[in-house]
Amino acid sequence: MDTLGQALAEKDTAAVSRAGKREAPPALSLSPSRAADFMSCPLLYRFRTVDRLPEPPSSDATRGTVVHGVLERLFDLPAAERTPEQAVGMVRPEWERLLSDEPELAGLFTDDEDGSALQDWLSSAEGLVQRYFTLEDPQRLEPAERELYVETTLDSGLRLRGYVDRLDRAPATGELRVVDYKTGKAPRAGFEQRAMFQMRFYALVLWRLHGQVPRLLQLVYLGSGEILRYEPDEADLRATERKLAALWNAIERSTNNKDWRPNPSRLCDWCAHQAICPAYGGTPPPVPERSLVDDSAETEAPTPRTSVADL
Repeated sequence: MDTLGQALAEKDTAAVSRAGKREAPPALSLSPSRAADFMSCPLLYRFRTVDRLPEPPSSDATRGTVVHGVLERLFDLPAAERTPEQAVGMVRPEWERLLSDEPELAGLFTDDEDGSALQDWLSSAEGLVQRYFTLEDPQRLEPAERELYVETTLDSGLRLRGYVDRLDRAPATGELRVVDYKTGKAPRAGFEQRAMFQMRFYALVLWRLHGQVPRLLQLVYLGSGEILRYEPDEADLRATERKLAALWNAIERSTNNKDWRPNPSRLCDWCAHQAICPAYGGTPPPVPERSLVDDSAETEAPTPRTSVADL
């Protein structure tokens, strides 16, 4: 979900649409990516959501977009054609398609005089796609939805939204399975529940939309060839809703007080804003006058995989 519409519908018929088919979103909205930003570093949340500072493309995030694109398009093929060879063969065309849409991505390989870095990068993406077939058999799956945009509004007025990579519905029972692909490695023991926050977020939105708690939440880690599964219940999702309400209250306090503190961690290695981060001797720009909860604060449609947590 994202800070990140269609005109606001009644809560019972909250909008569920595919990416790219909505107008500018209203205020008071939160996505899993931006929620993860604030929880990991309030200053990063400010840079991305309040200042909306540009960030250079990263090879890891771009590879994740390519792999996700392949796994989405794979299910356009007849079941019998969903083979490892077909999927691996889709990687390079998917990269060319993405490059055509976002020419600036060519900058990832400007110093690649002999093309070897690009070839290695593409090979790594092909390896991730190949590994997918060791975890699931797509010939036996018929997803109900892929790259599904969902949103709902809580009683508090906070709008939750984001993208679900894949939604499966059991033909016999109608039970839902929420699936998210990760191109990184599975979390270490003890950190699984933190990784599941994003999935509980999606489950809460789907529950509010359909009145049905998803039967299974499934994270597919292509980097390590592992699957993390969790069966939520209503108590889980009510707790998630309370956590999001508390998180939004914290965001509002930071906004009102203009107090966005850095939280140095290993994630700083991937941050594009170290040069202006106080934790690294930098000075942030003045906080924009606009308020985070103004309609003008978020005018971009949400895009998948916009933070390290999404890879």
